[in-house]
Amino acid sequence: MADMTSNGAAGAGLTTADGRPLKAALARAQSKSRQRAFLLVAPLLLFIVVTFIVPIGQMLHRSIFNDGFAANMPRITAWFEATEPGTPPDEAAWEALALDFKAAAEARTVGVVGTRVNYELPGTRSLFTSTGRASRNFEPPYREAFLEEDAKWEDPAVWGAMRVVSDSYSLNFFLAAVDRTRDAEGRIVKVAPDRAVYVDLFIKTFVMAALITVICLIMAYPVAHLLATLPLKWSNLLMILVLLPFWTSLLVRTTSWMVLLQQQGVVNNVLVALGVIGEDGRIAMMYNQTGTIIAMTHILLPFMILPLYSVMRPIPPSYVRAARSLGASSWTAFRRVYLPQTLPGIGAGSLLVFILAVGYYITPALVGGASGQLISNLIAFHMQDSLNWSMAAALAAILLVLVLLLYWLYDRLVGIDNLKLG
Repeated sequence: MADMTSNGAAGAGLTTADGRPLKAALARAQSKSRQRAFLLVAPLLLFIVVTFIVPIGQMLHRSIFNDGFAANMPRITAWFEATEPGTPPDEAAWEALALDFKAAAEARTVGVVGTRVNYELPGTRSLFTSTGRASRNFEPPYREAFLEEDAKWEDPAVWGAMRVVSDSYSLNFFLAAVDRTRDAEGRIVKVAPDRAVYVDLFIKTFVMAALITVICLIMAYPVAHLLATLPLKWSNLLMILVLLPFWTSLLVRTTSWMVLLQQQGVVNNVLVALGVIGEDGRIAMMYNQTGTIIAMTHILLPFMILPLYSVMRPIPPSYVRAARSLGASSWTAFRRVYLPQTLPGIGAGSLLVFILAVGYYITPALVGGASGQLISNLIAFHMQDSLNWSMAAALAAILLVLVLLLYWLYDRLVGIDNLKLG
């Protein structure tokens, strides 16, 4: 025991050449190593934060924040904050509204206010713009002045909508993104059938993305197998043909499909020339889902071929030959030996193609027309045309959550460790 104690004391007293305790020197060396490693990855981490994390955070904030009304109508906003929901407007409320209208008309922000209320109660923007023009002449009593301008100002729905939008933070854009709204009592209800578009479009987007993924897998699997089994000089030549679309502009490829698929295009002209169809039976392959699926399949096919090829190339051909020599049929050897080894490539390619297909915008916009567009086109519409950025952000946030949910489901069922992109 004495010997063990003395040995332990000697180990604890080990020092470096310069007399420092060995344990402290090792801890300091490890700390410096971690600092150097952090400094090496710091630029990449900063790039990810600036270009990825911050924009997503801004998008999520924008989906619940819109101060178009509150920032330009402070007096009536304060009245809403001081009163209970359902309180009928008194003369103080009418006066606050009139003074806010005069200030907004002078600042030329009545359109912003009307647009914000219109998001909540469609058809009210014209009410605000016309009242804004007349508000300069409003005099007490203000209630009569508003009603003389337009009797709609006595409608409780208008005041209810203003009360809702007076709060800069709201989840109503998320409700609208799933075809829901709030009734007069504040309960969440479905919107009218003629306004329910978002849920169906989400379903359509994911169904089309899944269909395109399956078609790409069916077409890419034999091509990747051929690339993996051909001699190197021939496989390199074929690989150039696979990669050729990457060297061509996406807009050019989409426009080319428009030329090919239109009713007076190349495909229909060839079918008519061969007598397959008549002149009056030309196939409509443009401005519909058919054109969208064809064009997107062509564009996304390389993203399925490359992961499959990267997995198939290292598989020794002797495995299948050994299975055949032991009596397995060609189908059994493929199903039991070859196919399981390519599952990581199938998973990687399918996940990559599906996620890209869900967020595609240019091709559905140009080829798909009204019936072939996806949720990304509606997001772009709200950002560029309706200028309802909060609605666009809510739709994008829901799309992001759904994609992450599918990614999590893939990890649970298949395992992300089995994912191979190269």
